[in-house]
Amino acid sequence: MQLTDKHREYWSKNLRLTAVLLAIWFVATFVASWYARELNEIVILGFPLGFYMGAQGSLIIFVLIIWFYARSMNKMDKTYGVHEGEEE
Repeated sequence: MQLTDKHREYWSKNLRLTAVLLAIWFVATFVASWYARELNEIVILGFPLGFYMGAQGSLIIFVLIIWFYARSMNKMDKTYGVHEGEEE
């Protein structure tokens, strides 16, 4: 199967979006854990930031990543005419 320029552009945007969101995931998961002691010096709502990121902050970021990816891909699918949904 030969890919058209439109297909290549679609997959290029998809891979770029995925790479950016994976980088955010990496920072929220590993970097925040690696620097937990330093982050604990910052207090938010009475909790040290390192503790908060481990307990709830990273989970909130994960949910936001999923929401943003689904929203972005739905928009991109409609733009490139590959969306799934009601037939018109």
